[in-house]
Amino acid sequence: MSDRLSPDTSADRLAEADSIVAPPVAEGAGCHAGAQTMHAAASAAGKTALLEQYAKDYPKGPHDQPQSMCPAFGSLRVGLRMRRTATILSGSACCVYGLTFTSHFYGARRTVGYVPFNSESLVTGKLFEDIREAVFKLADPDLYDTIVITNLCVPTASGVPLQLLPKEINGVRIIGIDVPGFGVPTHAEAKDVLAGAMLRYARTEAERGPVAALQQRPDKPTVTLLGEMFPADPVGIGMMLAPLGLAAGPVVPTREWRELYAALDCAVVGAIHPFYTASVREFTAAGRTVVGSAPVGRDGTAAWLDAIGAACGVAQARVDAAKNLILPAIAGALAASPIKGRITLSGYEGSELLVARLLVESGADVPYVGTACPRTQWSDPDREWLEARGVKVQFRASLEQDIAAVETFGPDLAIGTTPVVQHAKERAIPALYFTNLISARPLMGPAGAGSLAQVINAALANRDRFNRMTAFFEGVGTGHAAGQWEDTPQDRPEFKARYAKTQAAARAKEEAIGT
Repeated sequence: MSDRLSPDTSADRLAEADSIVAPPVAEGAGCHAGAQTMHAAASAAGKTALLEQYAKDYPKGPHDQPQSMCPAFGSLRVGLRMRRTATILSGSACCVYGLTFTSHFYGARRTVGYVPFNSESLVTGKLFEDIREAVFKLADPDLYDTIVITNLCVPTASGVPLQLLPKEINGVRIIGIDVPGFGVPTHAEAKDVLAGAMLRYARTEAERGPVAALQQRPDKPTVTLLGEMFPADPVGIGMMLAPLGLAAGPVVPTREWRELYAALDCAVVGAIHPFYTASVREFTAAGRTVVGSAPVGRDGTAAWLDAIGAACGVAQARVDAAKNLILPAIAGALAASPIKGRITLSGYEGSELLVARLLVESGADVPYVGTACPRTQWSDPDREWLEARGVKVQFRASLEQDIAAVETFGPDLAIGTTPVVQHAKERAIPALYFTNLISARPLMGPAGAGSLAQVINAALANRDRFNRMTAFFEGVGTGHAAGQWEDTPQDRPEFKARYAKTQAAARAKEEAIGT
């Protein structure tokens, strides 16, 4: 049944929206307004319950603001990858530009809707009315199953109440989420914000009555896989599960809406990425058991198959038979492609511990692994395995901690985020960007062992080349003297001191306003 509002009901809801909206944060402030200021404004504007839930789901670490990209990129990416799904952003123009640019850089081929605003439309509640009007215009059931509207920092801080939008218009589902940088620490966890919201919507639909099934459905009980993976990995996992009488189910975040129903209708959930707290909450509400870790490496695969078998009531003899089929092949792949060298590893995707396990089983010395994601009960199996082998595991790792690991351990190869890679290469240490070169390849089964070793060993072999480059460019200036000069520039520390004093005064003033 359509939830199109009558004029009277519409007026009531808009009046309710006006009563919630607080004095706005300045347009264009975005992340630059300061986390404390934005958080306080959002709480005053009626977002206290939301922020408290985010604080519980995504506990922060040593830094309040993300040290990577805007977290909303994660939820935006999830929506853009779903078929028949429209996406609308509500935020400062500079933020929307950066997010859409990054999304298309990563291969999105969808239009992103944008509802602009100014201080007047924020303070009067007109922005909510504009968003609602845009949603009604876009809700064409011939084109879309779902419309996702995302509040960025400023609309969230100003209390724009997306929860007052209709849940459905002309048969098109309407999902409004808040993904502020001051409430969601990383873009990886923002994926969970939208995935969890969609699972909750799909679960309530299924509870109300029959829903659309997938055109092709396995005839065996399925294991839903939670977390984005390289496309070949679910296929490999399915081959491991077949001897248990199980099949690989959908991967959440999904690519189409009806896959959400199939994901909920599973025998067990495999939390391949262990930080999807909101999604786990929906699976638990649906009565599903969640198993942590993943079938990565020989030890990881053996433990994961045991856990899946126990959760699904599979006889241990059958589980052992399945392990006897797959484990020798994984052990053989590891032995055929050994990795020799010391490697520090860090990233913000959530699969860092899995990669570290595979490196250790391949023979690498891994003294440190850092992840921007939080510790959860579903990451405990990987953490315990790594710590038992002397690996320092740092959850909610800051950039400073990742760089300190490179300095402390002096690795032969540093795997990390862009600034970590840059820091390592400046010191003639080979380095690989985790997101594009490590997480974007298979990790599970025999294919994962061989694929990872190939790129790692190629990078390790570059140490001599880095040493030659360092020797060639020795003497070229750095810092204020970087580049080629006829006369070496003179440092002016008094200018730096004056600028630092001005910045300190500005920060003190900002904090005073926030309190």
